Amino acid sequence: MSKRALKIYLKELKKNQLEEQIIDLYERFGEVKTYYNFIFNPKEDKLINEAKTKIDKEYFPQTRKRPKARRGVAQKYFKHFLQIGMEERLLADLMLFNLETAQHFNAKRPQKTEAFFKSLANSFVQALNFVHYHGLQKEFQERLNNIVIKAKNQDWYNWEFMLEKVEELEK
Repeated sequence: MSKRALKIYLKELKKNQLEEQIIDLYERFGEVKTYYNFIFNPKEDKLINEAKTKIDKEYFPQTRKRPKARRGVAQKYFKHFLQIGMEERLLADLMLFNLETAQHFNAKRPQKTEAFFKSLANSFVQALNFVHYHGLQKEFQERLNNIVIKAKNQDWYNWEFMLEKVEELEK
């Protein structure tokens, strides 16, 4: 069904029929319930803190010996928070927190796999583009630059790529 057809259908419904359909969607689909729960009671700071805790545990687990250090955990949070319409500054902060945590992890347990650095470079570009798109450069430029400096200091093979991306957006 196209958006246009949906609009026509919804205009034909009476108010109580529309209310019933929305309640049915709310009960059937977890994403709809999550959306409405967020809209009426955002608690963005709580959600961000929970995400930061999960990301931190990926690199510095409390219960197991070996860290998993999976980029996908943070990516799921980014995607979810984008879907529900979280405030951009908080999401940008979370993206940079993920990178800073990974760098802290690498400082304590140096990584040798190319996949680790490639993955973090992708995360960096994603965060950089997000910050640029939402006009948050002034607020986050120092943290972005610090991430590049740490990447250089930790001998990341792709730190120059990250520097180039920053310089491209500064032009």
